[in-house]
Amino acid sequence: MKICLISFDHWEYDNHIIKTLEDKNIEAHHINTGKFKYKYPTPLHKVTNFLSKVILKRNIKKIKQHQYILNELNKLGTQDKILVINPELIPVAIHKKIKNYTKEYIAYLYDSSKRYPIDHLLDNIFDKILSFDSDDVAQYGFSPISNYIYMDKKPLQQPNEATYGAFMILSIDERLQTLNAIANRLNIININYNFILVGKHKPAGLNININHQRDIIKLDRLDEYMSDAKVFVDIVRVNQTGLSFRVFDALCYQKKLITTNKTIKDYDFYNPNNILIVDADNPIIEASFFETPYEPLDENIYYKYTIDNWVNTVFFEKGDTI
Repeated sequence: MKICLISFDHWEYDNHIIKTLEDKNIEAHHINTGKFKYKYPTPLHKVTNFLSKVILKRNIKKIKQHQYILNELNKLGTQDKILVINPELIPVAIHKKIKNYTKEYIAYLYDSSKRYPIDHLLDNIFDKILSFDSDDVAQYGFSPISNYIYMDKKPLQQPNEATYGAFMILSIDERLQTLNAIANRLNIININYNFILVGKHKPAGLNININHQRDIIKLDRLDEYMSDAKVFVDIVRVNQTGLSFRVFDALCYQKKLITTNKTIKDYDFYNPNNILIVDADNPIIEASFFETPYEPLDENIYYKYTIDNWVNTVFFEKGDTI
């Protein structure tokens, strides 16, 4: 069986899907549009593209990126299944051409349609659409699926093994106010933390104890940070109901979680001893949450959220030969 994944793999999460497929002896390929680099032939071409984007709404770099997808598919040939993650980033015309290369075209929406509208992709382009957002599942009838645990389970740590009380990494966006509010609350209850804000420019008004850096943190470095904290912090975007990867990192590392995502209480792994739901505008956090130990999950519940089960759910119906 041949399976191809198309995605903009910014944080290198998607590559774990390929590895899991390969472990099942599937011929798997990843067209990572994040690795496509377009170099303007001359400075004039750069100016021309800027004017084209502003006046004609036509972006040469995007056009070249989409052609890159088709070129790579042409090299790979027909696939049994193709999965595209966040398909709203690709025009309908390109989707129709991609579909010619596969027997089954699947989409996974890892963003709310309130943030990235997908109405233009609903006209029989995909054979199956999966979404992590419960509101979109209810509105459009998509197949529900969460994100996944992409690593082997980490051993349960003793509380004194962690340097920091809490860990959080965040890109600069509208969640900054909540990040500051949580940091301020942790200061009050004397819980130390390692909060990292990633972006080009350090925003004004950032809590002095929050670290700012320009470069993206690689997964191996992220592993060190997460291993060195008692509790993970998760701040969801406005109108998002799906669970972020930080939730599944907490399950994997067997760490407690503070989150603003109220829908987490609807999942079978929810345990108020392990997970504290806070209000984004007024996060109430007590030191006692950090003092009680993590309660491990039942193994059957844990497996439901592993990448192995995710891959089986997305690509293989019951009775399929893997």
